[in-house]
Amino acid sequence: MNKEDKKANDSNSPSGVGGMEYDFRRIEKDWQKKWKETNAYKVFNPGPGEGLNKPKFYVLDMFPYPSGAGLHVGHPLGYIASDIYSRYKRLKGFNVLHPMGFDSFGLPAEQYALDTGQHPAETTKKNIATFKSQLDNIGFCYDWSREVQTSDPNYYKWTQWIFLQLFNSYFCNTEKKAKPITELIKKYETKGAVPKSGPFIPGKHFTADQWKAFSEKEQADILMKRRLAFCGYGEVNWCEALGTVLANDEVVNGVSERGGHPVVKKTLRQWYLRITAYADRLLDGLNSVDFSDAMKEMQSNWIGKSSGAEIDFAVKGFLETKLRVYTTRPDTIFGVDFMVIAPELDLVNEIKSAEQTPAVDEYLAYVKSRSERERMAEKRISGVFTGAYAVNPLSGREIPIWISEYVLAGYGTGAIMAVPCGDERDLKFATHFNIPVTNIIGSHFNGEEANPTKDAILENSGFLDGLVMKEAMEVAIKALEDNGIGIRKVNYKMRDAAFSRQRYWGEPFPITWKDGIAYPLDESELPLTLPEVKSYSPGPDGEGPLANIPDWVNQFGSEIPPSGSQAKRREGTKFGGALETNTMPGYAGSSWYFLRYMDPENKETFCDRKVSDYWNQVDLYIGGTEHAVGHLLYSRMWTKVLYDLNLIGFDEPFKRLVNQGMITGCISVYLYFGKLTGFKRKSKTVLYFERRRV
Repeated sequence: MNKEDKKANDSNSPSGVGGMEYDFRRIEKDWQKKWKETNAYKVFNPGPGEGLNKPKFYVLDMFPYPSGAGLHVGHPLGYIASDIYSRYKRLKGFNVLHPMGFDSFGLPAEQYALDTGQHPAETTKKNIATFKSQLDNIGFCYDWSREVQTSDPNYYKWTQWIFLQLFNSYFCNTEKKAKPITELIKKYETKGAVPKSGPFIPGKHFTADQWKAFSEKEQADILMKRRLAFCGYGEVNWCEALGTVLANDEVVNGVSERGGHPVVKKTLRQWYLRITAYADRLLDGLNSVDFSDAMKEMQSNWIGKSSGAEIDFAVKGFLETKLRVYTTRPDTIFGVDFMVIAPELDLVNEIKSAEQTPAVDEYLAYVKSRSERERMAEKRISGVFTGAYAVNPLSGREIPIWISEYVLAGYGTGAIMAVPCGDERDLKFATHFNIPVTNIIGSHFNGEEANPTKDAILENSGFLDGLVMKEAMEVAIKALEDNGIGIRKVNYKMRDAAFSRQRYWGEPFPITWKDGIAYPLDESELPLTLPEVKSYSPGPDGEGPLANIPDWVNQFGSEIPPSGSQAKRREGTKFGGALETNTMPGYAGSSWYFLRYMDPENKETFCDRKVSDYWNQVDLYIGGTEHAVGHLLYSRMWTKVLYDLNLIGFDEPFKRLVNQGMITGCISVYLYFGKLTGFKRKSKTVLYFERRRV
């Protein structure tokens, strides 16, 4: 071997250039041991009445599901970046909070346990140990003393506690914030629910004396309609293979995101979070956070705020039946050529003609197997005529009523007025089914392409003729309101979030039911822990597996409603009611975990206010875009509720969000910290991952 070959061999050997051996296995293990023994990465909170001289900085990764055999390559993609940045901020003199934990409750963990024939508690424990070992081997600078696991009773005690705050709060439409439900009860007792203006509507409004005369069940039903965490019957995404309800963001192209199983619509009793009450604040909050434009757009589109009017159309031959539609373009009302209603509406079976019944029933069977996402994304035109006609309230014109899968019961009123000359989908529908098209925009419509313009001068539009469409909107709304056939309306595409799952591996609800009334457990009863079971197969009639364990369900007795008094329990008085058998979804624990990291050992509260005031918002949050309309929206809502109730001092959880992207092949990773680190590689401060195939 010549000198050049020997030199090259040395450079590529474990010994390196010059033959000096770098025994990375021994050296790195030694240093990792030293770091652990000396608590090198331990982070301290300010003491009582004290502050820290160092400024704080909170760097957070979206914590993983411990649902597989270990980390996959996508985890370190973000974790390495946050680790580098955390070390950099420490060197710059910051007190850096950089914790790690595990999103260990929910469907992924339970499904992994089912797939491997084990109990989720055991698989979760093993997987977490593997994850931690792998993370330590990489050498991340986590303060493991702050670790949280959402399936730990010491953690989910506070998830249940926060749920009770949601259950015991309502959204005040005047102050636009959450307030204790006790304040609403006091208002009902003294003032009732009387409209400030407009008619008194029986069933909706009541006096203080009427409220006092209501039965306990009647009062409970009224309050349930105002609670931030509420229970009701609704159409949900049901996955038979998984035996549970799935949120909209857990369904992709008609199948479950986890496992790819078919999903159908089913009506069940469910818990919900009233996230729609926070729609405006969730939109406004996007102006105060440093999220990418793409992320903000995804959240804005999911919320889907629009302004327009609700209009009542009479149905020919049905004197008491009204077809209510929501439209953002009331100026086009004279251009309505047909109506389309959602297949799920009860109205379909009420108005379908005898001649059209077979075709309607066949179409309904087809739609029932389709998810909302499939229906919204469908390019193929489908629908069926009901045989019924609506009557235009301003022109008296009879309009055919169709049903089609592209109209969803959950958005607006579940019905639309179709104006083919101004809407491309309506025009394609009209063309496909040979429905005549009315032109109300003159030369702006060429007969082949719809034109959604707002600048045309209206034609064939009765009293709106000659008006520019922008001006006609207000004129049309005023005419609708003056004639009592419509009202101005703001609408949202976002629905209230389904908050219960028919699974075992999740937080039990601290709720008992007696005579149809939901009673919250007293805080002293928390945590309400899961029972130890050998089998966790689905319960009867779509209930969760907990319904199969009567001793657990009836542990509080059934003689009287729960008093919530620990003293009475000691005296032998039994609590009443059967426990809720559904469990909370996986996103329950992840909606607030960033707060528990701040104060993980606190046994008195979920997070001391002084501590949360110090750490405040997460300064840098790193995770995937797949959580845009799930976890990120839910955690933003929970933060706003806790802020409204004066439990924390900020109403947005994450100051800055960075999405690390997805690995699509072999990668080269470049970290650009720009101005923040003094590295003048880019003209502006950025932190991102560049990927390329090699």
